[in-house]
Amino acid sequence: MTLLALIRHGSTEWNEKGIVQGRSDIPLSEGGRKQVAGWSVPKEIKNFVWIASPLQRASETASILTGNTVSADSRLVEMDWSEWEGQTLPALRAELGDLMAAWEAKGLDFNAPGGESPREVQERLKPFLEECASTGQNTVAVCHKGVIRAVYALAVGWDMTDKPPQKLKEECVHIFELGDDGRPTVHTLDIAMTS
Repeated sequence: MTLLALIRHGSTEWNEKGIVQGRSDIPLSEGGRKQVAGWSVPKEIKNFVWIASPLQRASETASILTGNTVSADSRLVEMDWSEWEGQTLPALRAELGDLMAAWEAKGLDFNAPGGESPREVQERLKPFLEECASTGQNTVAVCHKGVIRAVYALAVGWDMTDKPPQKLKEECVHIFELGDDGRPTVHTLDIAMTS
């Protein structure tokens, strides 16, 4: 059994303002750096191999948590929101109205025009999951909310057209077991890194 632990990066200025980031390479804010420095890595994942998304907010989070530079894997990059990056969801909903509601109702197939859907994120992640399983090395991946939700949806068969079966909490580690083919199942969710 191979375990994959997923951690979302710390806060950025765009997070704090509710702005859609996607692939935009926004660094951690000063508050985000302090936030991550205050996290405690659970003992059960301390000896795992660490890897991160190449985006600054994830690689910097991994570096703060480990005290080292962590290897990057481009497959862990956040979902591409294309032309919607830099905007807020309330503003997009106000501008697009019923069209936005219809798009959001697509669940796994929802995407910004020219962007990526959660299903496409899952397809991008499958080779990564297979590689993790084939090495047999328990791994921590510091990544993004869209990536974590895509893996969770794959693990529980959630189509994203409604609320998730379990809400994934912030500032937590989410651990998945990987089958020999890389297919994830839930091991433990919402392991708090704050006291």
